[in-house]
Amino acid sequence: MRIKGLGRAAARGWHVGLLAVGMAVVGGNPAAAELLDGMRVASIETVEPAAENEKPGPQTIVARVDLSDQTMHVYVDEKLTHVFTVSSGRGSYRTPTGRWTAEWLSPRHRSRKYNNAPMPWSVFFYRGYAVHGTTDLKRLGSPASHGCIRLHPDNAETFFKLVKANGTENALVSIVR
Repeated sequence: MRIKGLGRAAARGWHVGLLAVGMAVVGGNPAAAELLDGMRVASIETVEPAAENEKPGPQTIVARVDLSDQTMHVYVDEKLTHVFTVSSGRGSYRTPTGRWTAEWLSPRHRSRKYNNAPMPWSVFFYRGYAVHGTTDLKRLGSPASHGCIRLHPDNAETFFKLVKANGTENALVSIVR
């Protein structure tokens, strides 16, 4: 083969690269080697993609409670995943505003302070305040609690399980007016 303006070695190098790329594209054996014009050329080795079954690290859970519209927006790693209707504190039982890391969990909690009232799926975040389920479903969407954030029990369970799976240290409760 004769190529003007290029030396034979340059032309051979171009063919070698093309052969290696061609073998990789059509699935040549990674350990295979070919002879081209007296030169030994190894194919490009393929790399396996990362295993899809690898467990990711804990995700950040943020519950943003808006007292003015009685909703809780739940974000998982900054992506909105749930919007729940809540009931917050009524009258003199105001719900505190601020930001807190979840402190502890109790799946079947009962209030010692308020007549053993059920507080299923409790995520405690500040001085005994919690996000928890309620049996008083008709009051969801309006202030009705003694300061806690009440949810439908199914929604409380969803939030509880997110926090449990990712750790209380990775869960933030933010309450705004």
